[in-house]
Amino acid sequence: MTNTQNFDVIIAGAGSVGVPSAYYLADAGFSVLVIDPLASNGQGSNKHAIGGVRATHTNLAKIKISRKSIEILSNWESEHGEDIEWHSGGYSFVAYDEPTKQDLLDIVHFQQSLNLNIQWLERDDMIALVPDINPDGLIGGTIAPEDGHASPLKVNYSYHRLAVQAGAKFHFKEKVTGIIQNGGRVEGVITDKAKYSCSYFIDAAGSWSAEISKLIGIDLKVKPDAHQGGITEAVAPMFDPMIIDLRPRPGSSNFYFYQHPSGKIVFCVTPEPSIYGHYDDDTSDFLPYAAQRLIETMPRLANIRVRRTWRGTYPMTPDGNPIFGEYPGLKGFIHATGTCGQGFMLGPGMGWYIKKLITNTLSDDERASMESLRLDRDYSEAEKLM
Repeated sequence: MTNTQNFDVIIAGAGSVGVPSAYYLADAGFSVLVIDPLASNGQGSNKHAIGGVRATHTNLAKIKISRKSIEILSNWESEHGEDIEWHSGGYSFVAYDEPTKQDLLDIVHFQQSLNLNIQWLERDDMIALVPDINPDGLIGGTIAPEDGHASPLKVNYSYHRLAVQAGAKFHFKEKVTGIIQNGGRVEGVITDKAKYSCSYFIDAAGSWSAEISKLIGIDLKVKPDAHQGGITEAVAPMFDPMIIDLRPRPGSSNFYFYQHPSGKIVFCVTPEPSIYGHYDDDTSDFLPYAAQRLIETMPRLANIRVRRTWRGTYPMTPDGNPIFGEYPGLKGFIHATGTCGQGFMLGPGMGWYIKKLITNTLSDDERASMESLRLDRDYSEAEKLM
């Protein structure tokens, strides 16, 4: 093992949260090291993300974080000169029954009270927005036009380039095996290759965070949950927003899809029952019921050809909200994990707020709202729009 190297901040995980965090902290003048057991950045859950970004949540802290992400990503090309394929196509939750409509209306009213740009569309207006949506039984849906999507690969690699330019170091094919503690605070990190000193350690390991937390005796309420996605051949432009169908169906609890600017349809299904564990091998087992859901929601796509499928893991928490903030039992140990399949949409904003947390520049309002994401919170109040 080599001699101890010194850093201000060490981050576990070079994915959707860890790489943006590295950039914002390095840009603020901190010496930063990112450690990841994989061969390069963005090779865990990030590469399985479909790219959706929305601020339309029901947890105030998630809304703040996601709004920051949208602000960052929508201005990325003008500020950094790189095309990350950002497109403000919007998000639309559709309702085919009265209980879903009422739930969505309640959520819309809450989100509007926070000045989110979202509205309810009755059936005819929903069809006008998405002409090929299945009209049979359709009651209406929501539209949040400022939500959108971008390329997870391009975003992560752009952040990585900026982080390296700002002085951040990345060590790949290296695994965190221990956390050095002294007097109730973090003093360093041990890996399978070296020993490092640091003042702050950020757990941004996503679906692998439970293994990190065990190193300091925490039974972290995060477990990997496999979800499945796919992409089709390109077709002519048909619709703009991400469509989310909340109807439970055999084999799945919901289904969502959007049309990429290239014309390809990108889709994802939430298995029911859940598939817990690190099952990320490519599979097409889910394709029959995913295809059925796609056709049920948009019949015109019945003859489209699927080009590729994949499986990735969501780091799930019991309430569908991330775990964010300093662990009360160990100063300098910061959780930034449990993003529940929303790491890509939360990552830029979460990295921004991690910088504010470490530099002690969170406003009173920001600090108060982030309390709802603490590790030791009550997990009984679940996010209503997973």
